[in-house]
This record gives sequence, structure tokens and C-alpha cells, in this order.
Amino acid sequence: MTSFWTGKRVRLRGIEPDDWTAFMRFAEDEERLGDLLHPPRSAEGFRAWAKEQAVAGFDGDRFQLAIEAVSTGQIVGAVGSHHAELHSGWFEYGVTIGSDHRGEGYAAEAAVLLLRFMFAERRYHKCQARVFAHNDASLALQRRLGFIEEGHLRDHVFLAGQYHDVVMMGLLADEFAQLHSMDDVKDHPAPAAAKTAPAPSDAIGPMAALPASIDRADTDTGMEATGSAG
Repeated sequence: MTSFWTGKRVRLRGIEPDDWTAFMRFAEDEERLGDLLHPPRSAEGFRAWAKEQAVAGFDGDRFQLAIEAVSTGQIVGAVGSHHAELHSGWFEYGVTIGSDHRGEGYAAEAAVLLLRFMFAERRYHKCQARVFAHNDASLALQRRLGFIEEGHLRDHVFLAGQYHDVVMMGLLADEFAQLHSMDDVKDHPAPAAAKTAPAPSDAIGPMAALPASIDRADTDTGMEATGSAG
């Protein structure tokens, strides 16, 4: 029987201590692409964070997973749920893909695997996503996954010396089920981004999902926002 967490392109797994170098690269990618701006973090800081994540338990339905390419076994990104309201039945997710692995469909399939778990197994009713209004590639990914624009927040995030608009997007469980199999993501993989599609970032949301959570590792084990065109 194929693992619930394995698709055609990617496998989701727990974070291991040796993953710290990959996460450091992801953080550098997001800063270079303008999706976050934090003080530099030491290599030892990334080592300590990865070691903590490897032994950390789940904080309710907030968690973070490594994205591993099935074909190579290489870690290519991260995905997770950074906020979950069980009583209200909604959660927010995040995904980021390393710059060397974008445009391969990894982000879309990783997102489907995570959404399938949260909708089918955890019984959540809705997923939310926050995306920079200028990030056309991330907006396109969310729409392909079935997300619908629900709001536009003007000048909502201050980053790199200027304010940026944020698009609020939502996806209901029954809408997801109409587009994606609840049983086997291999049979219904999310479409990969076109190679010619604009890709300013592979992180969905107003803040890069992965690095933000690293900077808040002591208090937030989930993703800060969502996104990816990979």
C-alpha cells in the first residue's frame, strides 16, 4: 500500500536534523526574492532549529513537514499548517520550494497532500491562504488548486521599504473534493505550473512560509503564510 504522504512527484516527511542546510538555502531564496526580510541567522541557529523540529511533537493541527522529491530523495521545500481553529473548522497553510526546484509541480502536489489530510482526516471545513498581490505565480497556483479570492487587503504588509497588498483566498472542503481525489493524489495530481509562468516567488503569502517559522521556532511550529508556483 502506498503511503498517504507520497504522491507522484513528492513525499512529505518529518524534518530531520541534517535538513538544516536545505532550510538555510530556502530562507536565503525567499530573502533574495523579496518575500521576507529578517536579520541574518547563523548556521548554528539553523542547526539548532532543525534539531528541535526533529523531536518536537505536534501543536494541535499546526505542523511543518519537509518536501522530498520522489525521484531523487532530495529535500526540495517545506509545507505545513501554521494556524488551525478546530472549533470554527478552518486552517491556514504554507508552502515554499527552493529556487533550484521550482516549476516542477512540487508545490502543487505537496499542497494537495496536505489539504487532503486536513480535509479528509482532520475534518476541517475550510483552508485560508494569504498571498502578496504582486506574486502572480503564487496567485495562479492557488487558483489552480481551487482557491477563490475572498478579500484584498491594501498596504497590509510593510516589507523592504514599502507597503504591499495581500490577497485573502479560501477553499472549502467540498470544493477541494470536486477537484482532487480524497483517496490517492497519484491518480489526480495537481497541475504543475507552466514553465513560462511568472515566478517571482515559490512562497505563497505575504511572508515567506518557512523562514518566518524558523525565526519564531520557539513559539510557532507552523507556517507563517502560504505559497508556491513550483
